[in-house]
Amino acid sequence: MTEPDFLTATRAAYDTASALYAESIPELFHAGPLNRAMIPVFAELIRAAGDGLVADVGCGPGHITAYLRSLGVTAFGVDLSPEMIALARGAHPGIRFEVGLMGALEVEDASLAGVLANYSIIHTPPERLPETFAEFHRVLAPGGHLLLAFQAYDHPTEPAEAFDHKVSLAYRYSPDHVAELLLKAGLAEVARLVCAPGEDPQRGFPQAHLLARRTA
Repeated sequence: MTEPDFLTATRAAYDTASALYAESIPELFHAGPLNRAMIPVFAELIRAAGDGLVADVGCGPGHITAYLRSLGVTAFGVDLSPEMIALARGAHPGIRFEVGLMGALEVEDASLAGVLANYSIIHTPPERLPETFAEFHRVLAPGGHLLLAFQAYDHPTEPAEAFDHKVSLAYRYSPDHVAELLLKAGLAEVARLVCAPGEDPQRGFPQAHLLARRTA
C-alpha cells in the first residue's frame, strides 16, 4: 500500500529538524504549567483503573513518555520519525520507544489503558481524523482514556484551519468538532482545558487539552 503523502512529508521534516526540536521542545513543555496540567489527571485515572500500558503517540524525543513514567504510569513512545526515536532512546534509556504510525499502532485490540497524543494529531489532515480516532478506539480497553492536545480553532462554520508549523504543515482544530468526532468513534469526552490565546506567545492560538474515555 502506498503511504499517504502527508506521512512521508511529516517524517522527512521531523527527521531533519529532530536535533533542534529535541533541544527546545522538552524545555518549553516543562516551563509551562498549563502545558502539562491535564497529564497528572490522565495518569491518576490510569492508576486508579489498575494501571496498564499507555502509548505516547507522536512521542518525539520522549520527554512526555518519561514524564508519564515519573507519574507511575507504564508508558512507551511511538513516533513516525526514526531520528526522533533514536534521540528518545538516547535520552531515556530503559524506556521503550519504537518507530510506528499512530493511525496503525502495532498493538492488540483493547490492550491499552491509555493513549496520549500531545500535539501529534495536528499533522493529520481533517479528513483523516476519523480513521485516527477509530484506531485509538481499537487499541483502548473499555474504560481506557485518551488525552489529546492541539492548537484550537474557534470558527462558526469551519472545523479546522491549516497553519505554518515551521516543521511541517499542520492544522488547528475546533475542540467541539474534535469531541464530536471522538464520540462518533466511541470515545466520550470527560473534560477539557482550553488555554486563552494570550497564553501562546508565539502565534496567539488557544490551546486545547481534551480528555476522553472509551465507552463500554
